[in-house]
Amino acid sequence: MQLTDIPFGVTTWADVPATEHPGERGAATWRTRQFGAGPGGPVRVRMVEYSAGYLADHWCEKGHILLVLAGQLDTELADGRTFTLRPGESYQVADQAEAHRSSTAVGATLFIVD
Repeated sequence: MQLTDIPFGVTTWADVPATEHPGERGAATWRTRQFGAGPGGPVRVRMVEYSAGYLADHWCEKGHILLVLAGQLDTELADGRTFTLRPGESYQVADQAEAHRSSTAVGATLFIVD
């Protein structure tokens, strides 16, 4: 990732419009900003809230850096491995590297860069 053409700025996430994305169960609420125009395109930065009982409706192959801010996140990889992340824990995965999907029994708030 190369961060270019991004002037210093402050984001008040409560002021960023929210969009809802239904899962197989539950829903994800995204607040999204995009910055710069690096070689791979703009950098997307999101504050995401998963409702309790959320299960993604797809396997994701996009790379992310994800930090759990609140709640608990369960991440399943297509190869069957599973990981449980709690506040202060993060994961990183490259584009097209390992398909993954998220779920949470109790809800989760995440900060994601991709």
